Amino acid sequence: MHEILLIAKREFLEQVRGKAFKVTTILIPVIFGAIIGISVFASKNSGQGKHIVIAANDAPLASRIREKLLADKDAHMSVDVLAPAAESDRQQLISKIDQKQLDGFLWLTTDANATNPNATFVGRSSGDFATESRLSDAVDHAIVQQRLSSHGIPTDDIDSLTKGVKIETEQVKNGKEVGSSTLGSFFAAYIMAFLLTFTVMMYGMNVGRSVIQEKTSRIFEVMLSTVKPTDMLAGKLIGIGAVGLSQLAIWAAAALLFSSTALAASLMSGGLKIQISAIEIILFAVYFLLGYALYSTLFAGLAATCESEQELQQYAPLAAVPVWLSFSMITFIVSNPNSFWSVAISLFPPCAPIAMFLRIASQFPPLWQIALSIVLLLLSVVVVVWFASRIYRIGILMYGKRATVPEMLRWLRYS
Repeated sequence: MHEILLIAKREFLEQVRGKAFKVTTILIPVIFGAIIGISVFASKNSGQGKHIVIAANDAPLASRIREKLLADKDAHMSVDVLAPAAESDRQQLISKIDQKQLDGFLWLTTDANATNPNATFVGRSSGDFATESRLSDAVDHAIVQQRLSSHGIPTDDIDSLTKGVKIETEQVKNGKEVGSSTLGSFFAAYIMAFLLTFTVMMYGMNVGRSVIQEKTSRIFEVMLSTVKPTDMLAGKLIGIGAVGLSQLAIWAAAALLFSSTALAASLMSGGLKIQISAIEIILFAVYFLLGYALYSTLFAGLAATCESEQELQQYAPLAAVPVWLSFSMITFIVSNPNSFWSVAISLFPPCAPIAMFLRIASQFPPLWQIALSIVLLLLSVVVVVWFASRIYRIGILMYGKRATVPEMLRWLRYS
C-alpha cells in the first residue's frame, strides 16, 4: 500500500505542477462559457436584418403578414409588399435575389376566402430556418385574423383572441409542485454531461499517455525492480484520478462564487434557471469516479499494448464510442427520461456515467435503478481492472512488436 501511495503522490504532483493543468483549469470554463454565449447570441440574432418581399394576390392578407413580421423587434426585417403579383413579377424577384438586391420573397396565393392558401418562400440561402419560421408564424397568424374578420369579428377582439399565452413550467417532486425551467434543466444536464465526458476521457487518456511515456523511456525496467506492476497501475489511477477531482472541485468552487455575483443574478433573471441539488453533486462525484476508473483502466491496458502515443490515439476513439453515444442522446434522454431506451442505456455500464446523470438532471429516477447502475458499473470496473492489470503486467515490457489478440490471450494465461 505504501508503494501505491508513493506512486499516486508522484503522479498527482507531476500533473498538478504541469502547465497543462493550470491552463485547462482556467481556459476550459472560459471556452465552454464562450461557446454557450456565442450559441445563444447566434440563435437569438439568426435571420436578422433580412430584406424580403411578400408577393400575394390578396393585398390585405399581405399587409397583415407584413405587420406581424415588423412587430418582431428581434428580427429587424425590411418587408415590402407586392400585391397583386403576377408570374412576371416572380421572375423579376428571382433576378433581384440573384443580384443580391433581396434576401428572399414569399409567394402567397389564396382563394377568395383564404381557405386554401399556398405559400412558397424563395430565398438566397437554403438553410435560413429562422426566417422561414418567422414567415410561417406570420402567415398562420394573418390567415387566422383574416378568417375571423370575414366572420364579422371586430379588429380589437381579433387581437385579444389571437394573443399568445406564455406557459410557466413546474415539476412535481416528492408530491409537491416546485418551479422549474425546461431550458435550465437541459443546460444543467448538458453542462454536467459535458464535464463528465470531458474529464473522464481526458484523464483516462492521461493514464494511457503516462504508460506510453514511461514504457518508451524504459523507466519501467528500473521501477519494476522494486514495485509490482499492479501497484504501479493502482498508483497511477489514484494519482491522476485525484487530479481530476481537484480540477472539478476548483470549477465547482468558482461556479459557486460566480453564482453569488450580480452578473449571475442578471443572467438568471429571465426564464433560465439552473438548479443543482446536493444529491446531484454527490452522484456526479460517484459517477465520475466510477467512469474514470472504468475508462482509465481500459486506456492503461490499451496503452500497454501500443508502441507509441500516436498508436494509442488511433485506438482511443473506438474506446470512447459508448461515451459519445450516450452524449449524442442527450436530447432524447432529457425529454424521455423513463423510456425503455433511456433506462437501458443508463444501466449499460460504459454509458451509465453519462446517461444516468442525464436522467437524474431531468427527472430523478427510482433509487433501485441508480443503485443497479452503480452495482453494474462497479462489477464492470472489477472485470476491466482484472483484465487490464494482466495485460499491463506483460505488455509494458514488450518492445518492437504489436500485440495481437492471440498474444494478449496468452498474456492472460501467463499472468
